Amino acid sequence: MSKGSWWPRTRRWLKRIVLGLLALLLLVIVVGVVYEILGRWNAEKAYPPRGQMVDIGGRRIHIDCRGTGSPTVILEAGLGTGGTIDWSLVHDKIAQFTRTCAYDRAGIMWSDPKDTPQDAAAVVEDLHATLKGAGITDPLVLVGHSIGGPYTTTYVGKYGDQVAGMVMVDPSHPDQVARLGKVVKGNVDPMQSLGLMKTISALSWTGAVRFGFSMANTKVTKVPSKEMAKASAYASTSVNGAISELEGFNRTMAQARTVHSFGNRPVIVLTAMAPLTPDQLKSLGVPPQQGVLFKQTWRALHQEQARMSTRGREQSVFDATHYIQVDRPDVVIAAVKEVVDTVRADGKTSK
Repeated sequence: MSKGSWWPRTRRWLKRIVLGLLALLLLVIVVGVVYEILGRWNAEKAYPPRGQMVDIGGRRIHIDCRGTGSPTVILEAGLGTGGTIDWSLVHDKIAQFTRTCAYDRAGIMWSDPKDTPQDAAAVVEDLHATLKGAGITDPLVLVGHSIGGPYTTTYVGKYGDQVAGMVMVDPSHPDQVARLGKVVKGNVDPMQSLGLMKTISALSWTGAVRFGFSMANTKVTKVPSKEMAKASAYASTSVNGAISELEGFNRTMAQARTVHSFGNRPVIVLTAMAPLTPDQLKSLGVPPQQGVLFKQTWRALHQEQARMSTRGREQSVFDATHYIQVDRPDVVIAAVKEVVDTVRADGKTSK
């Protein structure tokens, strides 16, 4: 058979296949866009904010306060899209012995986004304005997870007269990139994930981000499914808030680095010391033996942060990964209670 007899027919079939694939792709995109639109509409209806929306000058910040008593505990989440949801396993338990407030930073969960750069200094001003707007004037115990550590550190540097104590939950350290980079020849700089996060954000309108987070969150078994559903519902919009914070990561570390002392405040620094998983080692790009060095250096950094207070101590948690408040909520609750009790013994509470 000559080319003249079979090629036109083959070309027609190839054209039909290509057009079919394009039509299928278009259909998937349309379905995804509709899925995203309906998802955002449903999020507002099914999962309204539990706490108070505080106007801080044209933007609203969501703060969820539970319980009574002084000092007031402020829960500062790490970098990510979960915000207040990250504290689901400890919030109510801590609220049993004092007023406890978790809040969402700008662009995360229920809080309005902002069009100005985000870093520790900006977070501090937002939190200060939120507390003022919510009428919270009594002494504070700041509890910061991950990048929440530098955020709370910077808050102490600016508004230290309000802060009576601190709990740092596997906190970031201002010098962690340089110090970890000396012992681990891998991907220790969070900024390296910025490109991936921007790609994820660019796909949010297709529904892919919402679907991906929904699938991933079904594997998180310790946090109540309803709380994970809330996080998934707002993930496609919250990712932009997380990107803004990551873009300001280096500024945040520089700002936290200017604070050299916590004075004599009671401070507990919790360190996640569970061995790095194979996936974590792969993400860092290091062999197991360097994973051990990573953990040892991580603990040393936390010991330094604890020594910033004359009443500071580091506590290693050997069966917890980075989210200690999820793996070992009892440890976080106990640490917060210890600091709250110390603040009360010091007489630093509102009457």
